[in-house]
Amino acid sequence: MLGSDDLVALVPSTDLDRAAGFYRDVLGLRLVEITPYACVLDAGGTTLRVTQVDAFTPHPFTVLGWKVGDIAVTLAGLAERGVQPHRYPGIPQDDRGIWTTPGGDQVAWFSDPDGNTLSVTQLAARSNVPDPTP
Repeated sequence: MLGSDDLVALVPSTDLDRAAGFYRDVLGLRLVEITPYACVLDAGGTTLRVTQVDAFTPHPFTVLGWKVGDIAVTLAGLAERGVQPHRYPGIPQDDRGIWTTPGGDQVAWFSDPDGNTLSVTQLAARSNVPDPTP
């Protein structure tokens, strides 16, 4: 039913100006508009709506993630902008904060200024995935 409609991603923030600065200036998303209720950004063609909330307790899981072509380059760029990866006990991460999944995908996590957990993922090349086209 919604398979052909555009997705809108939503994350909460207690400070829209701070969130707009982070998502625009640090992550490089295009700011579409900011109102008293939300900061709307373009995330590579997907609308990201950062919604104003009075109070917020961050969740202990990823709420928003990006698929990237080169995770090492992406993390280096984020580090230049002051973003540091999360370290999780029990998850073997390399010195850059990257965890390699059993399937070969590489993932790293970080937070926005409100404590929302965000991630970047570089997918492993998959030669055994069947072509879905007839």
